[in-house]
Amino acid sequence: MEITLIALFLYYGERKTAPFSFGGNMDKIFTKEWFKAALIRAIRTVAQTAIASIGTAVVMSDVNWVAVVSASILAGILSILTSLAGLPEVKDE
Repeated sequence: MEITLIALFLYYGERKTAPFSFGGNMDKIFTKEWFKAALIRAIRTVAQTAIASIGTAVVMSDVNWVAVVSASILAGILSILTSLAGLPEVKDE
């Protein structure tokens, strides 16, 4: 682990840029517009995941509600983290 970090530091230390990118819109992250767009995306993702999870059961009594809730929450968290890479809804000024 330490060798990997040292190698990354030596390689990227010369370049003055990070080995990853936030899509070039770092100033657009964590604004009111970004939070609104990210929240809307996360809510849609949670709803879609819940519908898909519920739809796998034959009857409503067969639904594993713990799995539905946990998968939906995880999908919402992943949606927010993915939004850090940039949202097309947040326009450049």
